Amino acid sequence: MIRPAVPADVPEIHAMVRELADYEKSLAEAKATERQLHDALFCAHPAAFAHVAEDEAGRTVGFALWFRNFSTWTGTHGVYLEDLYVRPESRGGGHGKALLTELARICVERGYGRLEWSVLDWNEPSIAFYRALGAAPMDEWTVYRLSGAALAELGS
Repeated sequence: MIRPAVPADVPEIHAMVRELADYEKSLAEAKATERQLHDALFCAHPAAFAHVAEDEAGRTVGFALWFRNFSTWTGTHGVYLEDLYVRPESRGGGHGKALLTELARICVERGYGRLEWSVLDWNEPSIAFYRALGAAPMDEWTVYRLSGAALAELGS
């Protein structure tokens, strides 16, 4: 079952964010707190949205955290998928596909032109999964990021 997250889901979402960060070999960089996630997802004007996947027993086994973006080329909003994660013991059960299907449904329903995300280039299982769904890599584009000291220096 896929459903929108509710405030009571925040501890599980936070735990899975940390599990994902550990899998991506970046646990030390995962500094978000449960409070920050709660505030981002459930304030008056949310910055992000989340859906959770539950198994037959009602246990939370995965999540998708996303936000709206905008394309000046298409003139439409889109969805940027920040995190997609299914716990290892539940992989292969269709939860990841169901989460992406729900986000695609939201895009179609709202007239959004794109569903986009990033994947680490060494994450072959995920790349194969995304390609099987019909997703295509944006090979000519490179992600850039300003953070930490460089962001502070430029912004001051």
